[in-house]
Amino acid sequence: MFDQLFRHPASLARYRTGPMLKERLAYLMHLAGQNYCRSSLRKLAPDLLAIAKMLGATGSLGKAVALDAVKRKTAQRRHLYPLALRWLRFLDRLQQRHAPVSPYAKKIRAFADHMERDQGLSPATICGRCWFVARFLNRLNAKSGTLRRITPNRIDVSLQEMLDSQGYARTTVQTWAQSLRAFFRFAETHGWCRKGLAACIRGPRVFSQASLPLGPSWDDVRRLLATTEGDQPHNIRARAILMLLATHGLRAGEVSRLRLEDIDWEREVFSVVASKTKRVRNYPLTRSVGDAILRYLREVRPCSSHRQLFLSLKPPIRPINSLWSLVARRLRSLQVTVPHYGPHALRHACAGRLLASGLSLKEIGDQLGHTDPDTTRIYAKVDFASLREVADFDLGGVL
Repeated sequence: MFDQLFRHPASLARYRTGPMLKERLAYLMHLAGQNYCRSSLRKLAPDLLAIAKMLGATGSLGKAVALDAVKRKTAQRRHLYPLALRWLRFLDRLQQRHAPVSPYAKKIRAFADHMERDQGLSPATICGRCWFVARFLNRLNAKSGTLRRITPNRIDVSLQEMLDSQGYARTTVQTWAQSLRAFFRFAETHGWCRKGLAACIRGPRVFSQASLPLGPSWDDVRRLLATTEGDQPHNIRARAILMLLATHGLRAGEVSRLRLEDIDWEREVFSVVASKTKRVRNYPLTRSVGDAILRYLREVRPCSSHRQLFLSLKPPIRPINSLWSLVARRLRSLQVTVPHYGPHALRHACAGRLLASGLSLKEIGDQLGHTDPDTTRIYAKVDFASLREVADFDLGGVL
């Protein structure tokens, strides 16, 4: 490896005789397998040697190195700290700090098993509910491990504080209340808490369709796609992603989970696993979207064993798990005013465009993968242009 990076005999001798030779070589080989280029490896080699010298005998003995020790030893050269952590994690020699175990961990785990086994809820729903419950029990400072001391009044006061002094939205607090009701209903069946506690939990009243799913206008979507023109790799990849979000109204997770085998080029369709229902939906592959994806595959996508469609462009090559910053950064650069700047805003823009094009709510719901018609019906409230046309007619001499 060092022969490929350095040619000067003195440099080769320095890297070959330095401490933790096998460990440094193993990590550099690992990075090379992650598509790191030679120039990047050449820059990392002296940093690894410097870290090995800082760690001294601690690293060479094969023992785990404490996090505080790494921070202390790299204090004079702080830029080496992140690399040192990554290297030690790769070697499995970083002594992690163990997070304190919640006294309610077993109860929450049993609740999660119940939701998966008996209710068949999605992993995202289970994870979200458990997160809400764990955070709320933390808020109550209930450290004893027993739920019997928790009263409806304590829950009410905490939920009210979230609204009054902590700036939580009413819909957010309502979601917390729903998760708590589900948890304490389960806890009651096991005798962990007072009977009737779940029924006493009340979230704030949220009026039906109080919040509108507003997204950018379709003209703004066109401007957004215009920012991806050119031959830069990140723009080519962004164009394919943005067109899937805006043209088909896909959720961010549905796009990031797309795999190479999900696209049937012969039939010109692609398959999507719905984020919530886990059902497979098929979409026609339009010419514009297909061209954008094909250009990304031919010109930009790195060679990788990963089967996910969209990958990072710089090493380490890995699937993209979050699309939020990619969308939000470009939307904000256009100075577009919307309630939210993430990928879901483009889903709302897609729904608004379909509605304005005259599609029925049933057709729009099928396109977006809605299982409840009420979820789609709210978009009718957003179509102000059509509402104005309905209201703007001449009453003649009636009035």
